[in-house]
Amino acid sequence: MSDDIPKRILFSAKSEALEVSVRIGRGGVTESVVSELSDQLSRKQLVKVKANKGTTSDRSQRISLFSEIADLTNSNLVFQRGNVAVFWSGK
Repeated sequence: MSDDIPKRILFSAKSEALEVSVRIGRGGVTESVVSELSDQLSRKQLVKVKANKGTTSDRSQRISLFSEIADLTNSNLVFQRGNVAVFWSGK
């Protein structure tokens, strides 16, 4: 997570009002997950993603999973807590 992310984006990302709009199942990061997230990021600045239980077994795997998603979608990982992450389009 970068220092050049505006404070308003960080505040919005941490808000409980932001709903989960993409879920990652046991299949992991598939083309359809990446495609859906990319589509949503083209329409919205922030997208909240939840990795369902059983997707990863520990914290380090979740961190690498969310980092991989950020790379694949050309987005920024703004906030991550547990199995939930928020991605920012950078616009």
